[in-house]
Amino acid sequence: MPSKRFKSPISIPNIFTLTRILLTPVFVIFMLRGKYHSALFIFTVAGITDGLDGLIARCLNQRTTLGAYLDPIADKLLLVSAYVTLAVMQVIPEWPAVAVISRDVIIILGIATFTLLGKKYKVQPSLISKFTTTAQIVTILLCLFDYDRLKLPALHFPVLWIMVGLTILSGLHYIYIGMRILQEPNYSNDMKR
Repeated sequence: MPSKRFKSPISIPNIFTLTRILLTPVFVIFMLRGKYHSALFIFTVAGITDGLDGLIARCLNQRTTLGAYLDPIADKLLLVSAYVTLAVMQVIPEWPAVAVISRDVIIILGIATFTLLGKKYKVQPSLISKFTTTAQIVTILLCLFDYDRLKLPALHFPVLWIMVGLTILSGLHYIYIGMRILQEPNYSNDMKR
């Protein structure tokens, strides 16, 4: 039996998600001003709100349709902003930022295509998506902790390559699932994010 959605769009998980969205420009401002420890603190707080909104939504049965769409948007906004800022400030090379942005553009184009064609789909995290998000977060944390690449220099490039590899695999997975949804009209339309 499918779980019922919480009726009100104003819920504790949605407040946490909105907080994460509002923290994103604060994070970017701290980064641009070179206040990496403050940026690290804001990014950590945003990560905690991400964990709390999902936990509270499940435990208090406060899952909402708005939250189902808003949560991944908040995640992508924070991660893309972080990678663009890190690349612009030359803390990381440009290619990891390009990989992260390209994957998210593929996802957005897929969702737009499904919407235009009237295809229904369900957003559920896949295993590769969870690994990708974890790798992207670990990479950002490493960069914020060691922004001069002095403390842990041997870790930077391997972590970047692992993150980019997972990001590419995840993007290919989205393309595969999207093609199945588009080609098979009787497909269950489960889109793994």
